[in-house]
Amino acid sequence: MTQLARKLRVTDYFSLGWGTMVGVGWLVVMDDWLLRGGPLGGILGFAIGGILLLPIGYVYGKLVMAMPDASGEVAYTAKVFPRPVSFYTGWMMMLAYFIVCPWEAVAVGRIAGYIFPALDSIELYRVAGKPVYLPHLVIGLALTALVTVVNYRGVRLSATFQNWSTFGTLALFVIFVGVGVTRGSPANFRPLFTHTSFVSILLVLQIVPYFMTGFESVTKAAEEANPQFRAQGFARAIFAAIIVGAVFYIIVIAAVGFVAPWRSLTGAPFMTAVAFEHAVGSRWIVSVILSAALLSLFKVFNGNFIAASRLLFAMGRRGLVDARLASVHPRNQTPAAAVAGVGIATAACMFLGTAILVPISEVGSVAAASGWFAVCAAYLWMRPRVRDRLIAVLGAIVALAMVVMKFAPFVPGHFSGWEWLVLGLWIILGALIGHPGSTQLGAGKSDQDQERSERNS
Repeated sequence: MTQLARKLRVTDYFSLGWGTMVGVGWLVVMDDWLLRGGPLGGILGFAIGGILLLPIGYVYGKLVMAMPDASGEVAYTAKVFPRPVSFYTGWMMMLAYFIVCPWEAVAVGRIAGYIFPALDSIELYRVAGKPVYLPHLVIGLALTALVTVVNYRGVRLSATFQNWSTFGTLALFVIFVGVGVTRGSPANFRPLFTHTSFVSILLVLQIVPYFMTGFESVTKAAEEANPQFRAQGFARAIFAAIIVGAVFYIIVIAAVGFVAPWRSLTGAPFMTAVAFEHAVGSRWIVSVILSAALLSLFKVFNGNFIAASRLLFAMGRRGLVDARLASVHPRNQTPAAAVAGVGIATAACMFLGTAILVPISEVGSVAAASGWFAVCAAYLWMRPRVRDRLIAVLGAIVALAMVVMKFAPFVPGHFSGWEWLVLGLWIILGALIGHPGSTQLGAGKSDQDQERSERNS
C-alpha cells in the first residue's frame, strides 16, 4: 500500500499552521472588523481570542503527539465517542478548512481588480446583489488550478511554496507597518469602540475562530513528518502559530487605526491599503501591501487546501466517505483523489462570487469552534492527569461559548438567514454522501500503527 511521503520539518509545520490561519482578511474585510469593534475593540477581541485558544492548542498538541493521524479530530473523537460523532466532527472541520479555499479564490479577483480596474468588467450575473465578473472568475480559477497541481505533485513542493509565501508575507508586513506608523497619530484611533466596549469586543470575538482557524491543521499532516522529526515539534508549531497569528492581527489593526482617521475610510475598498496610502502620501506603499496580501493569499489558500485534502483523504480511509478518496498517487505519494476533489469543489463554489465572503467568515467560525469543542471533550473523556483535565475543561468551555454566541438569537451578531442556509446545506450534504454508520475501516495505516497510536494515547 502506497503511503504518504514523510518529508516535513518543524519549520514546515509552523508555516502550515500560521499560513493556514492568516490570509487576506486584514486587507479585504478590515472595514468589517473596525465597524464591529473599533480599533481597541478589534485589538482586545483578537488578543482575548488568542489567549482563549491556548488551552485548545494545548489539547491538540497532546493528542497529535499520541496519535499522529491525518484524520485529526476524527481519530481523537473516534476513541471515545460513537462513529456518527466522529464523522460529523470531521465533517464540520472539513467545512472550516474547505470554505476558506473559495474565499481566497474570490478574494484574489478583488485584489487584482483593485490593482487593474479594467478587470472589474464583463459582468456575468449577480449573487445577492453582488456582481460576478468574468476576469475575476478566470483569475480565481487559474489560482485554484495552480494550488491543485502543486498539491498533486508532492508535499515537499507544497511545503516549499508554503514556506516562501509565509516568510515573504512576514517580511513585507514588517516593511509597510514600520514605514506607515512613523506618519500616524494616536488621535486617529478615535472612536476606540463602535458600540459599548463589551459589545464591541464580543462582535470581534465572534469572528476570531474563523480568522484564527489553522493552528490545528498541523495535525492533518502529522503522517508526513520527516523520520527524524520529534513529536514535541507538533506542539511547538501549534503554539507558535497561535501566538504569532494573534500578534499579527493585533499589530495590523492597531497600525490601521494609528496611521489614518479610520472612521472616514470604512467605505473604501481595501481599507488597509487606503489608510497607509493616506498616511504616507505615496502609492508605493500600496504596492508593498498588495504584494504582502497576494503572498498571504497564496499561503492560506495552499495551507487550507492541504488540511482539507488530508482530512478528506483520512475520512475516506476510515470509510466515513467514499473510500476512493483515500487513494494515494504511487509516484507522488500524495492523496491524489482527495486533492482533485477539493480543487473541483473550490472551483465550483467560486461562481458564487463576493457575496460569499462575509457569510463564510461567520459559518467558518462556528464550524471550527464545534470541532475544537469535540476534541477537548474527547480528551477529557480519556481521563488524562488532573492538570490536563482542567485545561481540557477550559478549552471546551471556550469553544462552546464561541458556538453559542453565534447560535443564540439574543446575542448581538448571531446567525442570519444566509449563515443558517450555508450550515444547513453542509449538514445535509454530509448526510447524503457520508457513511457515519458504516463499520468499514480503511487500510491506509498498518495494524501496528493503529496499535501504537492507542498505546501512546
